Amino acid sequence: MAAEQLSGIPSVDIDPDGVFKYVLIRVRPAGGHGPAREIVRGHAWAEYHADIYDKTAAEIEKQGYDCECLGGGRISHQSKEKKIHVYGYSVGFGRAKHSVSTKILKDEYPDYAVTWADEGY
Repeated sequence: MAAEQLSGIPSVDIDPDGVFKYVLIRVRPAGGHGPAREIVRGHAWAEYHADIYDKTAAEIEKQGYDCECLGGGRISHQSKEKKIHVYGYSVGFGRAKHSVSTKILKDEYPDYAVTWADEGY
């Protein structure tokens, strides 16, 4: 039941174009019991990675889930070229595991070239 409820939370919510900060978040039922899954959130409006995490966590926690930020970085999203590149790190949360973020993004954008690198800020 908890796994089915978690599937109602979108895996990806990122801006349609540009370069912006992103965070990788683990979501699980409140109290930490039951299955967890990771989601990607990235937006150009955020001055800090924490801005994205705080907004997302507030929305998801209202639905009865706990959130944990696993790290952050940057995303370059070029929708016309169908390319997404994940890189960099968050000063506050540390570097997200970009390989995990990239897999989530590839599942959401199967016709895109999705790449990642640990270099860059």
